Amino acid sequence: MLEGRKNLFEKLRLQISDNDKIIWIHCASLGEFEQGRSLIEKMKLEHPEKKILLTFFSPSGYEVRKNYQYADYIYYLPFDFKSNVKSFLNIVNPELVVFVKYEFWFNYIAELKKRGIPLILISGIFRKDHHFFKFYGAWFRKQLKNFNFFFLQNQESAGLLKSINIENYNVTGDTRFDRVIEIAKHSKSFPEIANFVGTSKVIIAGSTWERDEDLLLKYINQDKSDLKLIIAPHLVDENHIENICKKISVSFISYSKIENVDLSAFKVLIIDNIGILSHVYQYGTIAYIGGAFGKGLHNILEAATFGLPVIFGPKYKKFQEAKDLIKLEGAFSIQNQAELNDKFNQLLNEENFYSISSNICEKYIIKSAGATEKIMSYIGKL
Repeated sequence: MLEGRKNLFEKLRLQISDNDKIIWIHCASLGEFEQGRSLIEKMKLEHPEKKILLTFFSPSGYEVRKNYQYADYIYYLPFDFKSNVKSFLNIVNPELVVFVKYEFWFNYIAELKKRGIPLILISGIFRKDHHFFKFYGAWFRKQLKNFNFFFLQNQESAGLLKSINIENYNVTGDTRFDRVIEIAKHSKSFPEIANFVGTSKVIIAGSTWERDEDLLLKYINQDKSDLKLIIAPHLVDENHIENICKKISVSFISYSKIENVDLSAFKVLIIDNIGILSHVYQYGTIAYIGGAFGKGLHNILEAATFGLPVIFGPKYKKFQEAKDLIKLEGAFSIQNQAELNDKFNQLLNEENFYSISSNICEKYIIKSAGATEKIMSYIGKL
């Protein structure tokens, strides 16, 4: 994080021209980038004369997306000190600023307001435990008044803003829905994976951590049917892949070793690379998404857009899409091995139950799309 910010202002001065018409989009990390991505690409398509400046706070976003083709400039965000803020804005001088989800850097916000530069928040989400809504939150609430507009994910966020007398918002939903629909429309085919799947039912396990993997592997090790498992762990370093392999007692193979191999004979396929998971879901029957036994649930929308019922652990309360799909019965939260086994068995063996859950997921994605267009309409007016 510190190394990536060395000589940052020198780089900015060398690369950015005074004549550039810049739209600045800021994301905390990779997850927020995925929420801003559809807007960036739409903006670049409709306004090619504008330069897109993309900033990240954390290395986990910057290092993965530092070569992203739809942004003209990609940097770390200079730390939120007043001197940094003024230097950054003097160089960049953006026409519009977009913060994604819940990035609130108050020196930036105040200086943008002072300079009359429009600032909007997209895919915004607020919770009652945020500082803005506490008894001591008067100063924080005042900073929110400096935003021109809030595009929110849900009605709960709208109600919270309204409770502190902020009404310049619209509930447009999450821009990630637009992104996953595009992925599904243009999904890449993988003949080797199709060969592995054959006519079998398949569990696709995405972004798994150790606790998730223990549950999944116990289930597949005991399965006597032709069910198959594709597992794409969150960490793909050699040690982690080796640990997974040690726990598998059925036939398995890693994706990196599939060349000139007939995959149809294997029961488990380990995706030991990054970047293809969102396309792999097209081959699945059910999805299990990792993270919800740890810090928090990973992306379930990429699976749901292909009509896969989704299963995950207990920590999902901060994710609106997870709460929505659980309520609709397109997704299911499990606490332990027994619950995982029961839910897998129900979805695999009860055809009507599976069909209803699958349709719910597909319809939910389609119904929730459109946030990007609504935001672009507002930006057009600006």
